[in-house]
Amino acid sequence: MGQKCAICGKTPTKGNRLSQRGKPKYLGGNGRKTTGITRRLFRPNLQKIRIQEGGNTATRWVCTQCIRSGRVQKAVVREPFTLPK
Repeated sequence: MGQKCAICGKTPTKGNRLSQRGKPKYLGGNGRKTTGITRRLFRPNLQKIRIQEGGNTATRWVCTQCIRSGRVQKAVVREPFTLPK
């Protein structure tokens, strides 16, 4: 399944792309004029990471907001500061 967060289910949303001309009024201009509006997609920032699911590890596409907020626990490759035996 493409472009969907495995945790929160975030998908692309639709929006507009504005083409404008002119100088803003606060910079001493006459104001900005919209010359064209086209549709576009706002895609979520998905990262492919290994996460802990139960006792197993799995590779999932997760959005960066879920990673940063702590909703996902990354899989531990090895314990930090341990020497190999």
